[in-house]
Amino acid sequence: MGADALAHVLQPLQGMFGAVIPDLLVGLGSADDAAVYRINDEQAIVATTDFFPPVVDDPFSFGAIAAANALSDIYAMGGKPLFCLNLVGFPDDLDAAILTDILRGGAEKVRESGAVIAGGHTVTDREPKYGLAAIGIVHPDRIWTKGGAEPGDILLLTKPLGTGVVTTALKNEAATETDVAAAVASMSLLNRAAADALRFPGIDIHACTDVTGFGFLGHALEMAEQSQVSMVLEVGTFGWLPGALEYAAAGHIPGGTSRNRHHLGARVVFANGVTEPERSLLYDPQTSGGLLVSIGAESLDTARRELTAVGAPSYVVGRVVPPDAQAADLIVEA
Repeated sequence: MGADALAHVLQPLQGMFGAVIPDLLVGLGSADDAAVYRINDEQAIVATTDFFPPVVDDPFSFGAIAAANALSDIYAMGGKPLFCLNLVGFPDDLDAAILTDILRGGAEKVRESGAVIAGGHTVTDREPKYGLAAIGIVHPDRIWTKGGAEPGDILLLTKPLGTGVVTTALKNEAATETDVAAAVASMSLLNRAAADALRFPGIDIHACTDVTGFGFLGHALEMAEQSQVSMVLEVGTFGWLPGALEYAAAGHIPGGTSRNRHHLGARVVFANGVTEPERSLLYDPQTSGGLLVSIGAESLDTARRELTAVGAPSYVVGRVVPPDAQAADLIVEA
């Protein structure tokens, strides 16, 4: 569902549970990656859910990608996963062995995260769908949210972009095996190592989110809105998945890209040198994308060192600037 439609359907829920619930630290009032509920002075529960139809042909890989995608919201809040519940839709006329492989792929990824599968729910559906309800834990004073980015901050991204374009090229039978393998590896990669690295003492995290279905620009705008800042982005510093630029230039654009473009409208301004394929990839809906982090400039060297030490990419993609009523929220430079 697009951002505009989602905001519309959620609007009636905003006031149903009262204006103030002291222990609900993150909820509907500030749209974030997961809900956070404090249970005592040292612990808060992080809860999220996500599921979707297959993005690749191999059932095991699909299960791993869907699980990594759901777990990513726990990491984006600064939390650590505890347990997960499987969410499954599956047709009656498909071989049950396919579902076994999907669940095995998801379970392997959950085990890699340090969490466990504790149950789940299955319904009959016309096409397969899989994901998780994921539960984690975080210290109430160390929650990462989308709000909090400050002028002068540096923006770091921990994965390359282009999963939507590459998987669309796969559906159109235009993607190479090598490019698909690279996209699968990126989507299957947990954000655990990157999140752990960013907790290193001395790294000043002001805001964090993960890049998924609203595309890089959609999630960057959410961060800018909640932080009441603007952002200047440098397209030449982004990482692209192998083949992504070429597939975008050839027109292998997922439907979610146009929805993301429409939602952001004039709130994004591109410099003349930013190419159309680059623009498409910045709007490209991602599956299990990286973390987008706003950090104090003095923390940059330490953050990049720690991310490199765990093998996580770190792209310095822009900077946070004061809001300007005469300018766009997001400015993309060539």
